[in-house]
Amino acid sequence: MEKISTDKHIFHKTCFCCKQCKKKLSIQNYVPLYGEFYCIFHYKQLFRRKGNYDEGFGHAQHKNRWLSRRTSDVCNESESEA
Repeated sequence: MEKISTDKHIFHKTCFCCKQCKKKLSIQNYVPLYGEFYCIFHYKQLFRRKGNYDEGFGHAQHKNRWLSRRTSDVCNESESEA
């Protein structure tokens, strides 16, 4: 059985496939994101769906994490001043 080793993962050659379409991938035609692997076509398609790498792939947007962190920092500063 042949194996493919990529992104700290080892796959059987037949198990290395796109999360979206299940098409078999190779070292030349895959894109990793958040520990998942996609064919180039679906990677681009999912990005275009929402215009970013987070929402298109089912994750919370980074800007929302930044905003919530900034809001909590502002609240903590105002509490310490009081």
